[in-house]
Amino acid sequence: MIPFDAVLSDLDGVLRHFDHAAQADIEARYGLPLMKTALDPKLILPPTLGQVTEDQWFESIVAALGGDERARQAVTEFAQIRYWVDEEVRALLAKVQQHVPVVIVTNAMDRLEEQLDLLGLTYFADDVVSSAKVGVAKPDRRIYEIAAERAGAAPERCLFVDDRLPNVEAARALGMTGVHYRTYEDLAAVLAY
Repeated sequence: MIPFDAVLSDLDGVLRHFDHAAQADIEARYGLPLMKTALDPKLILPPTLGQVTEDQWFESIVAALGGDERARQAVTEFAQIRYWVDEEVRALLAKVQQHVPVVIVTNAMDRLEEQLDLLGLTYFADDVVSSAKVGVAKPDRRIYEIAAERAGAAPERCLFVDDRLPNVEAARALGMTGVHYRTYEDLAAVLAY
């Protein structure tokens, strides 16, 4: 049996992956610090907390990159970067889900439901805790507490998996078992039963 009462999984970098080579290609072709700008906390935190839309975030990136047509075209291409589901991770989580709830815990924006639908993940998890919906983002302890509560499990009985170490450390501080995800084997080793 699984030694947890719930599995809480990040979305991006664990279950969903983006084409990082395409991101690097856009930056190189336009000569713009696209990723650094897009991930600047001043720009990314408002949409992640549901304070502005994803479209408004894209506009803020365009403005921060100079606001010209070149910046707009680079951001347009960035917004269309391909993403996909890691089918191996999906299968492992689906197997686990036969025994315990699986909850996606993600720092997301207002289009998350649409993106989950495109990925075929709308009905995959038992619940989805989106930072844009709950108004708190990882690594804030409240998002982990919300996720554990929705899973019906005490924090110390939850497994939390994320590709960002600060998010894993925050979960561990609440008593959760944390997995810093880098490869499928990181997760499979903990969920082997």
